[in-house]
Amino acid sequence: MMAAQAVRVLVQACAIIVLARLLPPQTFGLLAMVAALGVILDLAKDLGLSSATIQKADLTEAQISSLFWINTAAGAALALALFLAAPALARFYGQPVVAPVTQWLALGFLMSGLTVQHWALLRRQMRFGAIAAIEVGADLAGFAVAIGLAFAGAGLWALVAQRLVSPGVLLVGSWIVCRWRPGRPAGASGLGGLLRFGAAVTGSGLASALTRSVDQVLIGWLWGPTILGLYERTTRLLLLPINSINAPVYAVGMPALSRLATHPEPYRRAFRQLLQKLALLTMPPFAVICVTADWVVQILFGPSWSQAVPLVQWFAISATYLPVLMAVSLLYLTQDRTGEMLRATLIDSAICIVSILLGLVSGAVGVAAAIAVIGFVVRTPMAFWLSTRQGPVTQRDVYAAVLPAIVAAVIAAACAWALRRFYLTDVAVSVSGVAWVALTALGAMAVTLLAFPETRRELMALIRHPLAFRLRRQTAPPS
Repeated sequence: MMAAQAVRVLVQACAIIVLARLLPPQTFGLLAMVAALGVILDLAKDLGLSSATIQKADLTEAQISSLFWINTAAGAALALALFLAAPALARFYGQPVVAPVTQWLALGFLMSGLTVQHWALLRRQMRFGAIAAIEVGADLAGFAVAIGLAFAGAGLWALVAQRLVSPGVLLVGSWIVCRWRPGRPAGASGLGGLLRFGAAVTGSGLASALTRSVDQVLIGWLWGPTILGLYERTTRLLLLPINSINAPVYAVGMPALSRLATHPEPYRRAFRQLLQKLALLTMPPFAVICVTADWVVQILFGPSWSQAVPLVQWFAISATYLPVLMAVSLLYLTQDRTGEMLRATLIDSAICIVSILLGLVSGAVGVAAAIAVIGFVVRTPMAFWLSTRQGPVTQRDVYAAVLPAIVAAVIAAACAWALRRFYLTDVAVSVSGVAWVALTALGAMAVTLLAFPETRRELMALIRHPLAFRLRRQTAPPS
């Protein structure tokens, strides 16, 4: 799954970079005005029922069919509601083109509603190879269509087409690979428990989606599509690796930890290892991006996006803690503590919205700065405390898991900054400069990780794993 997500990150990053050079920031801002609302509605379409399908051990055929028809009806209802609300949304932003864009994007909810349960069944069955192939295919198809239309001069509609092609490929691919087919619409015993589980997950998801969307809605309303385009593209660039890494963490962690939920010690050990690897994979790289933000913008977006440099710096700080912040929600889901998860998410959302409102007085950069600082100082410790109040995983386990990554991130960023400050004094980006910074950061990370006994053992195990796998294959009896 991680290998597939690496391919997805590469494909999506290429799409962001190429489209940013073909289309102006205003184009992305116009799409973001609709996409910000779409993030919230997408969770309402799911209703948390995909998580119920994955988590519940004793699921019947009738229950799955009922959940399928509920998701389909929710997707159709949301598509119709969004289609009818399109003129009002255009008047809210003062941008007439938002209306037809919204009406076309409404089709995506209809397709997604038909996909939810097939996708959940593939994850429940842990068919990660099939999931990865479909996701990569959907990304490639959407990318190809968007680039082709952008070169043809389609402008905004190239982005709209990308938003419709990808869910279409996911729909077709999931129905081909997952052979399950729904029965006729009917009730099923035990459906109430599944719906209650889904309702708590949905409430939590909606609160999280609101915090991810309210900043873009307010920025688009106050300062228009150009500023929103800069904000949205930098957000998407920095959050793309996070979302792509968290997807396999959830896809693998959810069924695996659910099966270990009745075994406290293996559960605690598995979650701690998962969190540690996730933190090591994300914290040091984003810390280095923070001190090289001007190079990142110049390489990926070009000189016309220079205003995005401070946004990249603040979003990189947010990106250091967001993966572990989201990962602790697995503790609620796999232990069937959805009520607690809803309360914790509402608290987190309130803190995040307050930080956005505080930052608005200083513009888009102020919003990004407030989210980064308050998130690191308040949101993350609060999430760690709330998620570990019950269950086998303690606060000490969580902090011990992320400590090596925090130390490695600080040292790697400090070394990269010092190298640029005292030796690479020319601010212009160069291949040799990027190589020196990367090698210095990697060396600092390696030395730091070797200083911790636990990460030292993990690194040695990672090195030994391919050799052990080859030896098992060589010594295995013929089938």
